[in-house]
Amino acid sequence: MKYLEKRFKLREAGTSIRTEIVAGMTTFMTMAYILVVNPMILASAGMEFTKVFTATAIASVLATLVMGLLANLPIGLSAGMGLNAFFAYTVCMRMGYSWQWAITAIFIEGIIFLLLTFFNIREAIVNSIPATLKKAIGAGIGLYIAFIGLQNAGIITGGSTLVELSPDWYRGPSGLAMLGLLITAILMIRKIPGAILIGMIVTTLIGIPLGLTSFGGGSFLPSAPYFFPFAFDEIFSSGKSVFDFVVVLFTFLFVDMFDTVGTLIACAGKSGIIRQDGSIPNCKQALLADAIGTTSGAMLGTSTVTSFVESAAGVAAGGRTGLTAVTTAVMFLFALFLGPLFASIPGAATAPALILVGAMMISPVREIDFNDLTEGIPAFLCVLFMICAYSISDGIMFGIMSYVLINLLAGKSRKINHMAWVICAMFLLRIVVGTVIK
Repeated sequence: MKYLEKRFKLREAGTSIRTEIVAGMTTFMTMAYILVVNPMILASAGMEFTKVFTATAIASVLATLVMGLLANLPIGLSAGMGLNAFFAYTVCMRMGYSWQWAITAIFIEGIIFLLLTFFNIREAIVNSIPATLKKAIGAGIGLYIAFIGLQNAGIITGGSTLVELSPDWYRGPSGLAMLGLLITAILMIRKIPGAILIGMIVTTLIGIPLGLTSFGGGSFLPSAPYFFPFAFDEIFSSGKSVFDFVVVLFTFLFVDMFDTVGTLIACAGKSGIIRQDGSIPNCKQALLADAIGTTSGAMLGTSTVTSFVESAAGVAAGGRTGLTAVTTAVMFLFALFLGPLFASIPGAATAPALILVGAMMISPVREIDFNDLTEGIPAFLCVLFMICAYSISDGIMFGIMSYVLINLLAGKSRKINHMAWVICAMFLLRIVVGTVIK
């Protein structure tokens, strides 16, 4: 116990071993869906479900351990949603390349990330984002994950107005999620320790007699993952292949970079560890965890590993140090042998946690000076596009670009630091690359 206190500086962070463990379990519970969803998505590209399941779990363990032990931050990592869909549906199914070709691109991306992290380039990007946008990113991600929760529960669905309230929002899985939302909210208001985790467990149990929680079958023994499934020869098979590889590599690199940046800022802001100068403690080590996760994940046969916004659930449950992340990593390790059990947690049980975490993360908007339109408009656009474009990186893109352009045209270019100009140029390059893909 004394070792854990000293190793993770628990007293200094104002937390305890019990709180950190509960927070780590909470983070895992909100992330557990990735162990099923990621293999399902990559299977559509021709990969084996069981192998990808194992690869996803192991890569999550490695990356999250690095985050906890080196960065001492309460953030979990796993295969990123959105990037896995781009891998399967765009690179493999639409562009026609093999999954081995796509995995090779992810491996190279991881190597580049390691180099960028080593030379402090990624850390400089994180620290250069204006304070106003840091607050907007935290609030925007809160609304973003709340929106994910509403979708996972089927409360909000697609409709004639793009999104609309489901006609079945009060019954079935949606009704269970609404009940879970109420239960979890009451537990939080009464300041019950581990309220979010307890809420998820209670909601899952309530779903059993209602027939909404089902226990899947399958073996509890993990399958062997892929090992070094690369296809470097396919890259150089033609000029078109080389060009497409560079474009795909840049896309993986760019989206992963800013998804991670956004998550780091949001979770660090919620846990109150951002320094007065706007920097994040152990930022380099945190970014290293992301790079190691992506590289090792590719070596085992899974898509890009990134920091998960669901980590905010653990932070909301009191997680403040790397012990939260270590607990999450241990849970991923157990999950290797309990796949059918974790696959049984319904979206209706995790949705309330995501929605209520979003409610707690919106608070930084109070600190944004909306009277100063050169600050308020970029912050608003950052939040708006993060939700409506369903993308953390797109929200950051509109926030940064509008901040630079508005302040430039308003005659306040002195507010813009050098790295912000560079990031804006990177976003413009991303737009060009996106045009080429289309």
